[in-house]
Amino acid sequence: MLWRQWSPNWAFENENFDPTALSFDNPDFVDVVIHSYRFDFGLAPGDPTLSEERLAQKPAIEVPTITIDGTQDPLKPGGTADHSIMFAARHEHRAVDCGHNLPWEASDDFADAVITVRSWAEGGKLTL
Repeated sequence: MLWRQWSPNWAFENENFDPTALSFDNPDFVDVVIHSYRFDFGLAPGDPTLSEERLAQKPAIEVPTITIDGTQDPLKPGGTADHSIMFAARHEHRAVDCGHNLPWEASDDFADAVITVRSWAEGGKLTL
């Protein structure tokens, strides 16, 4: 149901869904998902081993990055292009005609972004 809502034009088949459905057999699946949503809405604390205080300060992202929005993604109405101020290193934002599951729906666009960032890193002698 969520895949249909979040990626309305993606014609996935059982061969896509079946391997993913294996994660539902994990005894922690429901607890993890519920906690994730509670955390997202500020209703539960995060992992104490992570530096949430530092993340709350929104430090600049200092690695080359391409951000991608699916233009049909209902979870990010308007996209994330306005997040560009968060990036101190080379950054490019792309919009792709797909829903929420960009790596599967637009795999060529996703792969191109990965290859492009890799080429930036090689040009700047940055090891990823």
